[in-house]
Amino acid sequence: MLRWSISALQLAELFVSSVMHLLYGFYIYSTAVAGDLSQALNEWFFKPNASLEVKREDPNGINFDGLPPIVLVHGIFGFGKGKLGGLSYFAGAEKKDERVLVPDLGSLTSTYDRARELFYYLKGGKVDYGEEHSKTCGHSQFGRIYEQGQYPEWDEDHPIHFVGHSAGAQVVRVLQQMLADKAFNGYENTSESWVLSVTSVSGAFNGTTRTYLDGMQPEDGRTMKPICLLQLCRLGVIIYDWLDIPWLKAYYNFGFDHFNMSWKKVGLWGLFDYLLGNAGPFATGDWILPDLTIQGSIRLNCPLQTFSNTFYFSYATKRTRKILGVTVPSSILGIHPLLFIRVLQMTQWRHPPDVSPPYKGYRDEDWRDNDGALNTISMTHPRLPIEHPSRFVVNDSECQPLQPGIWYYKIIKGDHILFIVNRERAGVQFDLIYDSIFERCRKHVFRKTPQTLHDQTPE
Repeated sequence: MLRWSISALQLAELFVSSVMHLLYGFYIYSTAVAGDLSQALNEWFFKPNASLEVKREDPNGINFDGLPPIVLVHGIFGFGKGKLGGLSYFAGAEKKDERVLVPDLGSLTSTYDRARELFYYLKGGKVDYGEEHSKTCGHSQFGRIYEQGQYPEWDEDHPIHFVGHSAGAQVVRVLQQMLADKAFNGYENTSESWVLSVTSVSGAFNGTTRTYLDGMQPEDGRTMKPICLLQLCRLGVIIYDWLDIPWLKAYYNFGFDHFNMSWKKVGLWGLFDYLLGNAGPFATGDWILPDLTIQGSIRLNCPLQTFSNTFYFSYATKRTRKILGVTVPSSILGIHPLLFIRVLQMTQWRHPPDVSPPYKGYRDEDWRDNDGALNTISMTHPRLPIEHPSRFVVNDSECQPLQPGIWYYKIIKGDHILFIVNRERAGVQFDLIYDSIFERCRKHVFRKTPQTLHDQTPE
């Protein structure tokens, strides 16, 4: 009887969680559609007589044409410029500087695939996922063609600032390692010096216990439970890609085009094959969730370095506090109900006692502080499988000027989406964060002469 009661509660929780996620997704989608309709109507009824070009001049006299671009890299379920109409994933932060790029990468594709796409988005050409990787994961070796790269002159003398949110921060780290390893065919001169700085906002460096709550198996961090929220997500994504409705995918795309799941190519029997888990990204594990488990992050982090000539800064978010030694959500006000529930769930996570811990020394209490999607311990700096050089700061003035090769990190109060999508919700704090990021990129981390770090040994 007890077993049936527990199963009923789990199904009820799954139903409520699924409905809330669906409603929130519909809210974002409808907001984008409403914004586009409003803009179209304004242009129809109030046609301007002449187009006026307004050029912003920096009060400090900075020549923006000579500055490296700042690339904003979105996280899971995210989107870049040109998707979801006029909606901005970074809530308009890209307007704070003259040279900002917002690429549209796969929203659910693996960190590896997204890093490859980001390279060709900037340099131009046909996305090459690599022959070996493509065969192993069961998808085409080549993907989207960028006729003109957004920054084709990109090289060691023309480096780039990267700002990654959530899983986007790991994409940048993987890309920098690929550059150091000269992993792109036809580009033998790449190096880690192509990346000038990396800034992380709620970055997923070391995985999250959220993945297990949503359905990833804590035993291996690769497979999913038979009945869970992620299984529903999997079914929805497969059907969405199989239907292959051009105007819909032009509006929003999960990024699995290189898996060729369209009905035009696989037919009805192909759909059944995907749904049964015999083929596709979810069968081979070439999607983002395995990378976000603690075990997956350790596998991903093993070859990744912190380079001595790159500047690093991260903002870790936290929506919890301790009351009488117990970790609880810090507030019920100013947070979306869905995120409040997710924060509460993550404070209650306990690793199954009959399952080996994801790493030696793992403790549940270290992972209780969170922002509803990621654990705060995961966002500060790369820690697993080895800890990289880091320095905690309270005020930005404590780290001016920045030293390369060190992860400076700051812990701020906020949930996982406070600094994206809805600018009004973050209020003044939104501008303070992004003003600080852009100012740091423009004034404090412009590499003029080669710099080295005296001690690069992990702490």
